[in-house]
Amino acid sequence: MTDRHAARHGLDPRTIDRVFTAGVILKAIDGLLEVAGGILFAAVDPRTLNAAVRFLTANELSEDPGDVVANAIRRMSAHLTSDMAAFAAAYLVAHGVVKLLLAAGLIRRRMWAFPTALVVLGAFVVYQSYRFAIGPSLALAVLTVADLVVIWAVWREFRLMRQARPAAGVVKP
Repeated sequence: MTDRHAARHGLDPRTIDRVFTAGVILKAIDGLLEVAGGILFAAVDPRTLNAAVRFLTANELSEDPGDVVANAIRRMSAHLTSDMAAFAAAYLVAHGVVKLLLAAGLIRRRMWAFPTALVVLGAFVVYQSYRFAIGPSLALAVLTVADLVVIWAVWREFRLMRQARPAAGVVKP
């Protein structure tokens, strides 16, 4: 969508720029949280993590024993093995670092970051859609829609940057 089309649909180009910036910043924060979570999985014994989860969910479950989220978290932590924790640590750190690198490239307007971000975010959306098909979740639906909005904003910014760059090898009189 061009800025002219955006304006015709009631979208201010400055608002779209803010969506791009906010989306990239949120992806960077998400990346930082994933790296921190990965380090936590690597540093903390699964039994200690299970004990912490049981402690942190005890109050909620005393008020509502059927709490779906608290019970799901407890079940997951109860079945956590050292191998699973090592995999989760590696996955979260790698995933977080990729997001941080892409966010840094996008904020600095590095051309390589735009197509890379589109491919990576597109892969996230495909995977999230697959997970949603297996087990629908409101959180997963919201995350997927947010990723689609960020993809749109990245694509728009990339297109505008390509249009603004003079063609390579063209000499202006």
